[in-house]
Amino acid sequence: MGTAAGFVPVRWSAPGSRVTRLELFYDLVFVFAFLNVTSLTGYHPGVANVYRCLLVLGLLWWCWTGFAGLGNIVRADRGILPVVGFVTIAATFLLALSVPGAFQDRPGGLNGPLVFATCYFLVRASQLSVFGWVARGDPARLRRWAVLAGLPVVAAALLVAAALVPPRIAHGTAATTLQLSLWTGALLLEYGAGVRIGRSYWAVVSAGHWAERHALMVLIALGESIIALGLGQRFLAGMLPLTWPVVTAAVTGILVAASLWWAYFDTLALVMEQALHRARDPQVRTGLARDVYTFGHLPIVAGIILFALGSKDLLVEAADPSGPPWGEPLGGFWIAVLYGGVGLYLLALVGCSLRAVRVLRWRSVVAVILLVLLAPLAGQVAALHALVLLALVCVGLVVAGTTGEGTRRHRIRQVALEEQQAAEVEASRWRREHL
Repeated sequence: MGTAAGFVPVRWSAPGSRVTRLELFYDLVFVFAFLNVTSLTGYHPGVANVYRCLLVLGLLWWCWTGFAGLGNIVRADRGILPVVGFVTIAATFLLALSVPGAFQDRPGGLNGPLVFATCYFLVRASQLSVFGWVARGDPARLRRWAVLAGLPVVAAALLVAAALVPPRIAHGTAATTLQLSLWTGALLLEYGAGVRIGRSYWAVVSAGHWAERHALMVLIALGESIIALGLGQRFLAGMLPLTWPVVTAAVTGILVAASLWWAYFDTLALVMEQALHRARDPQVRTGLARDVYTFGHLPIVAGIILFALGSKDLLVEAADPSGPPWGEPLGGFWIAVLYGGVGLYLLALVGCSLRAVRVLRWRSVVAVILLVLLAPLAGQVAALHALVLLALVCVGLVVAGTTGEGTRRHRIRQVALEEQQAAEVEASRWRREHL
């Protein structure tokens, strides 16, 4: 892989590699992208727009997971990868900017759906170009790569068709259905054919890197939910007062976000990574990484985004003196988004736990049942009261889970601590000898 001048364009990753700072820099643009996804529904609520939100999130996740897979095989901060990443991150940022107009072109400026489709293709093409370079010495893998490289072309064509065809041949509900069907086709093509054809690229070199990469994205999504709760021009500009309802909404929102963090990071993130380390067989590890992380973490992130969407502007409404002090009732739609997002998150954790370690997180199942039973009442009471009910369920889940796991929780956390200490000792030894 070297040249006469000693430049190595691509350096292979190692089994013990971890997430690089450059990969964290790449992830920053996805904070903005995830935040922008909620704009599809925030100002025009409806089932169709929630589905649009999830479709865009699915394509964004596929873009991001391509980066995660690439950084697991080769070092993202060495050789030509930083240049590829910087070019790609610009396309990703434009992709995020085009999200509000991804389904319908707005007057003035560039065509939103075409910009989205073009940027999506550029992001995917840049990732696949590196995979193609990696496969250049293996004719069989190169042939599979050629087929794989055609997927974003077809997916982008479907997105362009979704923008141009429906308005010409249909109107109203029929046009919307056709547009969403074309988008769904693009998503299913990328996920279905991409996994089937790209199996030779599903090689998890570093289990620690793979687990850490996805855990950090969950953390970023949780941060986005906090931003959505407090973001509001009138509140940030000092036009609205800081009242007790605002304090209640802020503290309660943080309690929910912290509970979601605890439900994932306290033991589940640790035990999933440990299961990935124990999977020595490459095919078993690949299947586990695909099911638990690539597929299993998508509904986790989607649930957080829906929670962020449902809690958006609650502080503004609580501070507005012209409205009820505890907010208007959210109604059935927004309660379904708010409670449904948390429920989806918890069910995704249940699925990941079952797949990784064959353990049923029954307390999370009970919490989801409680949310379903409380939802009709929560839709009729004041918005902040509904948020308090949600917080009580989430905090109760955390307390029950933490106190109820007993020795199992201690064992999982002790293994993680011993691994961390061993890595620190080895790193200290190396520094003493070489620095």
